[in-house]
Amino acid sequence: MSCFSPQPWGWLLVALLSGQVAYAQSSSPAAMPTPPASTLRTYALRLRPGDDLRRELQRFVEQHQLRAAAVLTCVGSLTEVSLRLANQSGASAYHGHFEIVSLVGTLALSGSHLHLAVADSTGRMLGGHLLEGNRVYTTAELVIGELPKLEFRRETDPVSTYQELTIYPATPAPSRKGKK
Repeated sequence: MSCFSPQPWGWLLVALLSGQVAYAQSSSPAAMPTPPASTLRTYALRLRPGDDLRRELQRFVEQHQLRAAAVLTCVGSLTEVSLRLANQSGASAYHGHFEIVSLVGTLALSGSHLHLAVADSTGRMLGGHLLEGNRVYTTAELVIGELPKLEFRRETDPVSTYQELTIYPATPAPSRKGKK
């Protein structure tokens, strides 16, 4: 008998991201509205030694005009780490050799929100908001998922007062007729 049992929610996450499953609405008045859904287009890329992780992700978003995307996975290593830690206003910088344990978040032309977790050579971990200044050591291998039927925007939330994620159905891209 095997000790391994796959996470039962893994298939659901893949199905939700690919637009194959939608939330069922409850008849309860307190039920949340069904969130907008989209198909999923994926991109795989590798960053090289010396690349700045955040700058390269932003360049990729601009190059592909991504209006709603997410980091699906990232592994690799860094020699410079720059994070904004929880409830801090400025950057914290670390130098050495770090393994990327996790990189998650949303990507969009209108603004991205990314969190990075890294481990040092003793296995100690730290994490926070990804800032510019995270330099690739050997590689950063990423899979990005684009949600082409959605558009992410950053709007001021009345409760938090921060620019928070809002999700809209995608609007058609501006016409390029007559431009050469």
